[in-house]
Amino acid sequence: MDDYKTMTDGATPRHLDAGRPRWSVVIPAYNEEDFLLATLNSLLDQTVPDAVIILVDNKSTDNTRAIMERAAADHGARTIHILSDDRPGRIQALETGIAAAETEFVALCDADTIYPPDYLAHAERLFDCGEDVVAAFAFGVYSDASPFAAWFAKMKGAAVAWLLRNQGHTGGYGQCFRMSVMKKTGGYAQAIWPYTVADHELSHRVAKHGRILYDRNHWCLTSARRADRGRIDWTLPERLMYNLMPAFGRDWFFYKFLEPRLKARKFFNSNLRDRDWEEKKMD
Repeated sequence: MDDYKTMTDGATPRHLDAGRPRWSVVIPAYNEEDFLLATLNSLLDQTVPDAVIILVDNKSTDNTRAIMERAAADHGARTIHILSDDRPGRIQALETGIAAAETEFVALCDADTIYPPDYLAHAERLFDCGEDVVAAFAFGVYSDASPFAAWFAKMKGAAVAWLLRNQGHTGGYGQCFRMSVMKKTGGYAQAIWPYTVADHELSHRVAKHGRILYDRNHWCLTSARRADRGRIDWTLPERLMYNLMPAFGRDWFFYKFLEPRLKARKFFNSNLRDRDWEEKKMD
């Protein structure tokens, strides 16, 4: 891999364990030249100063790779790794990035999302509520939302997360995990779940090992271009079944009920590479 790791500047380490950082941030990217730099800058400006940034180029054909390399060169005081995974699909890129993470926590971030400066610090406070906290999920606010719409999205998300606990109520753009649990569950893996709604399926596996926490003030600004996902998303009845299904029945729901339905509809993770929003923008 291309390794842009540099030594620290001698400042006192923020954490114990021989000064090792607690956080890795994994960002898979496929043709994200219009968005990636803003995402990177928001993560490099975190109040947690020593997070390891792991960028995974998923066989981009635009300037995504060049942007990664330029960012690594411009931030010599940070630990930035650039990896490549030519297998088409976000899950495959996440597999590669997560395998390279060696920290206590890992944040999985989308390349078209802006993260507030306290994003990692807020997630860290949630993890420090107890060793049984296995994930800290953030609510997504669309980038074109009005102030009221943004407030409403956070409040609605918090209410739903309180009523329907230990479930996935956010997209893959806003997930932070305890690495030990990711290893136990297998994390994102093509061999386990090659279909869409992988973020919810992984949430199901992770929830078997402890608590998933949310907070209405833990959020990120995600791209509005992905608002229309009907061609790859689950149906409203399927979503309602997931929300209302008791924990003991979710294995059946995902692996006996939902999996064959998604397979029949050919809703594979690799479909996410189809850029429907770009076609609509050109119409």
